[in-house]
Amino acid sequence: MRCEVKIEEILAVDGCACRYGFFNRYGGGSFPPYDSLNCSFGVGDREEAVRENRMVIQEKMESPVLLSARQVHGDTIFSLKTSLEENREVDGVDSLITNQRGVGLMIQQADCQAVLLHDPREKVIAAIHCGWRGNVINILGKTVSRLQSDFGVLPGNLYGIISPSLGPCCAEFIHYRTELPDSFLPFMVRPSYFDFREISRQQLLDAGLSDSNVRMDGSCTSCSEDFFSYRRARRQGDGITGRNCSVIIMD
Repeated sequence: MRCEVKIEEILAVDGCACRYGFFNRYGGGSFPPYDSLNCSFGVGDREEAVRENRMVIQEKMESPVLLSARQVHGDTIFSLKTSLEENREVDGVDSLITNQRGVGLMIQQADCQAVLLHDPREKVIAAIHCGWRGNVINILGKTVSRLQSDFGVLPGNLYGIISPSLGPCCAEFIHYRTELPDSFLPFMVRPSYFDFREISRQQLLDAGLSDSNVRMDGSCTSCSEDFFSYRRARRQGDGITGRNCSVIIMD
């Protein structure tokens, strides 16, 4: 099957356009169980296949370079303030921010959310890897604070989009009493099932974003075989699978 990516422009102000893309799992060169557009070097796939897949992603996004991270479900933020001449992957980081045009910020996920932010006034973007652990430590709020301190962003000017991710239909947490804070209980949609997209929306609103500026893609990665899903791979076998890709870039 072919690579499908939904590329949209968030907002263009003063000649600075911002685009984002959510990729499905098709159109790459990786073999099962990473078939076929796996974008991660850290899941056991062939390195040459991942490099080829990332080239496909760059071409689709028309991105001169990609900045990515070896994500660890933490709250470390990498801030890029100078030009990037070649692709780079940063160790131990789950949030990327920059004011540099032509740099595609790439998040890798298989059920976790990629939360993409753009301030068209200050001309800054962010890409955040946010699984349930990221919600617990509020990496979204911490990223907004870092955007304020590094680039003078006003949270009310930020636009946010939440990627395809684990939906409330599949987000079962049987140990939620020990894993999740009590503040998440209002987002329990039925016993032991949580709506983490709405948790992320609320954390963005708490950080100062306007509700009208926050959007989400409603696709559940666990339900749809068009995406890689760790939960689905666990249900069907050993949990080994590829990683989906989300990218944001300013032109």
